[in-house]
Amino acid sequence: MSNATILRAHAEDQFEAELFELEQQDSRPKPPHWKLSPWAVSTYLLGGTLDNGFVIAPKYIGSARLIEIAIATLTTDRALLLLGIPGTGKSWVSEHLAAAISGTSKLLVQGTAGTSEEAIRYGWNYASLIAKGPSNEALVSSPIMTAMNEGKIARVEELTRIPADVQDALITILSEKLLPIPELGEEVQAVKGFNIIATANDRDKGVNELSSALKRRFNTVVLPLPSSTEEEVGIVQERVKSLGRALELPAELPALQEIRRVVTIFRELRSGLTEDGKAKVKMPSSTLSTAEAISVMNSGMALAAHFGDGVVRAQDLASSLTGAIIKDPVQDAMVWKEYLETIVKDRDDWQDLYHACHGVMYI
Repeated sequence: MSNATILRAHAEDQFEAELFELEQQDSRPKPPHWKLSPWAVSTYLLGGTLDNGFVIAPKYIGSARLIEIAIATLTTDRALLLLGIPGTGKSWVSEHLAAAISGTSKLLVQGTAGTSEEAIRYGWNYASLIAKGPSNEALVSSPIMTAMNEGKIARVEELTRIPADVQDALITILSEKLLPIPELGEEVQAVKGFNIIATANDRDKGVNELSSALKRRFNTVVLPLPSSTEEEVGIVQERVKSLGRALELPAELPALQEIRRVVTIFRELRSGLTEDGKAKVKMPSSTLSTAEAISVMNSGMALAAHFGDGVVRAQDLASSLTGAIIKDPVQDAMVWKEYLETIVKDRDDWQDLYHACHGVMYI
């Protein structure tokens, strides 16, 4: 199937040309079973220009040192835990690291409250199991077992959503680099190149704390929110452009002014302080992450494309912006109303946004 018909292509497919060029130009030492050297993986994530003039687009805009620490961790026998609040790009970084290192980001365990131990260790084809008993043919390998056999990177998303007793199934894998299969009297020993990248939210509802024993087996890298407005605007602009192409939205890309206003609102409500530092504002319960700012802009593009003239304006953003902020219908609504009346209303060039949001609030 062509990438053009896929809603969201895997990183290794979407950026196939970049990965190919990096592999061709990469003459530095590579750890066992790595497709690229640590330098090339870093260049793929952070962007740059190769010796032949080929330009690598940045996948992560932020601290280069954090990415270097993450990559260096994966060259050792320590697993990597990417920690941060929702929307800081943990899954995005995890996917691109796996794609650059192993050539595939598909060895994925998606953590949920219902994730079982079989998803981490292995399962059984019960028809074969009943017919022939325990055998290698009846064994169903988990993504982690596959990664161990092939010397690749496995990903565990939302580790803290997985029940604590299931999380601990990782301890033997991470410490001994083996996975016992007592039913067959066998074990799987990890091939060089195997490692695990896990992601976890440190400020979310419905999470299960990691045990101390499991924490000790990870090197933790905390991904922060963007440090400046310009940095966050750049991230939102790039992702909106990419998603707009994938969704084939027949709308103009949002003006920089609209992106900047949404990002400014999110940053001020997150910090409890206006950008000029002159006024304190109440903080809502919602996270107001960069990912949510991207979602607000994409919703605005969809509205403008299908129910407007294709140009994203304040009235196209007001509904999704209000929805992103108001998660608690009582407390958050009060916070948002107060912010509109005391901050947005007083900004001369924000009057269109004030009236659009005011209209949504009082429908």
